[in-house]
Amino acid sequence: MAESHRFQPSASLDVVGIGNAIVDVLVQTQDSFLEQHGLSKGGMALIDEQQAETLYQSSGPGLETSGGSVANTMVGIAQLGGRTGFIGRVRDDQLGSIFSHDIRAVGARFDTPPATSGATTARCLIYVTPDAERTMCTFLGASTQLEPQDLDLSMVKETKVLYLEGYLWDSPAAKRAFIAAAEACREAGGQVALSLSDGFCVDRHRESFLDLVNGHVDVLFANEAEIKALYETDNFDTALEQVRGCCSVTAITRAGEGSVVLEGNQRWNIGIFNLGSLVDTTGAGDLYAGGFLHAYTQGESLERCGELGALCAGQIVTQLGARSQVCLKELRSEHLR
Repeated sequence: MAESHRFQPSASLDVVGIGNAIVDVLVQTQDSFLEQHGLSKGGMALIDEQQAETLYQSSGPGLETSGGSVANTMVGIAQLGGRTGFIGRVRDDQLGSIFSHDIRAVGARFDTPPATSGATTARCLIYVTPDAERTMCTFLGASTQLEPQDLDLSMVKETKVLYLEGYLWDSPAAKRAFIAAAEACREAGGQVALSLSDGFCVDRHRESFLDLVNGHVDVLFANEAEIKALYETDNFDTALEQVRGCCSVTAITRAGEGSVVLEGNQRWNIGIFNLGSLVDTTGAGDLYAGGFLHAYTQGESLERCGELGALCAGQIVTQLGARSQVCLKELRSEHLR
């Protein structure tokens, strides 16, 4: 096993995630709704509380479910049998209670106290069009109030891998917390993983992301659009050559074309699992990271990490929402021997 896959034996948690604590509102709609409200199809727009309320009132019936990219990943790992923790800020309101209950119910550790003042709990309006593409409008609310002093550094020091969400870079306070946690994890012998989160997020923070990737991140997750955006190229192979060697491991998803995993000069092309009709792509990247990190922290081969990620992603796109409605542990035993 490669040196990069060894973890400190004292770690009591497999993965701890830091991210935006968000409640998702999933709405199935038509392209005309997106056009009517000036929404960029397939993108993620940050909105304020008033815009969130206006869109919510204009939307059809929705499914409210706890979300947040890294939180979804932690839930996926927990469902696979991994030991996870999550750090993120909610408000002491109804949506905050929903989020806290849901993440603890799957066995993930969540100890961040809710804010008692300021913005309400974050929510993400996710519009799913008939082609299963999702367009997200996010009000970050209380999640941006996460400060370094809110961190439970004991949890960060007890994990094999700390998983960080690129979206946090939109909040200066959360960004400081992110850096403090990464330093504490590294000092304790843990590894740091990062998700680039969104192509528009990469455009906003390219220089600091490049600095992170060049020496501070052990495992990088991105999709094809995000990795191209990071290196400002339209050519996928050019982006791969740029990122190769910057971090120990890179995993890049390519929708229907599967995914690519890189380590040093090695490359694995991972296929997809077609488990049913495409319903909603929300959470596909989150669940890919969950499957990958679970296998990674159990010391499995990188090829198997990619396969488990692909399996979890293949399942989540057959349902509405980013929290699996089937047992991922059983799914794994069915499809991966």
